[in-house]
Amino acid sequence: MATYKKRGYKPKTKKEKEEIAEENSATAEVFNTLDEGASKTEEWFVKNQNFIIGAIAVVALVVLGFMGYNKYIAEPQQEEAMNEMYQAKKFFEEASSGIAPDSLYTLALEGGEGKFGMLDIIDQYGSTPAANLANYYAGISYLNLKKYEEAIKHLSDFSGDAEIPTPVAKGAIGDAFVQLEQYADGLEYYEKAFNASDNDFTTPMYLMKAARIAIRLDQNQKALDYLNRIKSEYDGSTQASQIDVLIGMVEAKLQ
Repeated sequence: MATYKKRGYKPKTKKEKEEIAEENSATAEVFNTLDEGASKTEEWFVKNQNFIIGAIAVVALVVLGFMGYNKYIAEPQQEEAMNEMYQAKKFFEEASSGIAPDSLYTLALEGGEGKFGMLDIIDQYGSTPAANLANYYAGISYLNLKKYEEAIKHLSDFSGDAEIPTPVAKGAIGDAFVQLEQYADGLEYYEKAFNASDNDFTTPMYLMKAARIAIRLDQNQKALDYLNRIKSEYDGSTQASQIDVLIGMVEAKLQ
């Protein structure tokens, strides 16, 4: 009986059959490994599902707790602190205008008319932005009352914000150190002040203060660098109007 052969069909050799068998075996092994891995993962999940669910619940509670804290505790506390600080801030502003400054700065610090002072705000609302701001007002009040160490403490605790930029606080710390005749520390903080922000007001002001203290410390090249920067970069500033005389003086010292 004749045997029908398909066109193009070629009987497989023994070697080809062995190769196909090996490929099928390898494929089966891969699937078996994947099945085993999936089974182990499923077993691990079943075994540890209480821990996993608990961990997810803890994360959810932390997030919800944080949101709840902000909404029901932090925000009302901040609003309350700002309301309490209103009178102390008013005392501060009146003192800054030159009206009986010593007594008004004291009232700004310690309170009056049955209202909190800045020190009370810091003590009672220490974690709020209002307390942070109170540290600035307290620091400036102490600076004006010539209590320089207290001024440095409170200004150092203040973090600059949109209302009171960092250069002003750093510069005020520099002023306090200079008044204590700690000139090297004063220079350091004046440098921090003009490096904290580049603008046409505070930058030339603290560059000039830094230059004058550098001259006092006999750091004349540093002083000259700061003076030249004022001349070249802030020629429209108040400080630039007297810059040539100072530059000439420092250059004479360097000769």
